[in-house]
Amino acid sequence: MSYHHIPDLLEEVAPPQNGILSRTLHSEGGIKTVIFAFDSGQELSEHSAAHPAILHILSGQGQLKLGHEEKPAMPGTWVYMPAGLVHAVRAEGPLMMLLTLLPKD
Repeated sequence: MSYHHIPDLLEEVAPPQNGILSRTLHSEGGIKTVIFAFDSGQELSEHSAAHPAILHILSGQGQLKLGHEEKPAMPGTWVYMPAGLVHAVRAEGPLMMLLTLLPKD
């Protein structure tokens, strides 16, 4: 039996200068986990995914668009998104986020 151990997610990536950095941490059995680091003012524009997903904000401040609603993003914010939900992420300062893509329903 194998496992994947990461002692500190915040040490995995650092927010880049003027951009967004993403890195796949694990992908197996239809589940994919990706860490994102955003520089201040960066955003992922509105989009949807074919898979359900979970967002977990690790550090920083921002705004999430979930369907037609805007929600604050701060350390500890956790969101489950069903497949097909239109969403967006905007960083108001350096922001780190963990995304877990789940198998299709």
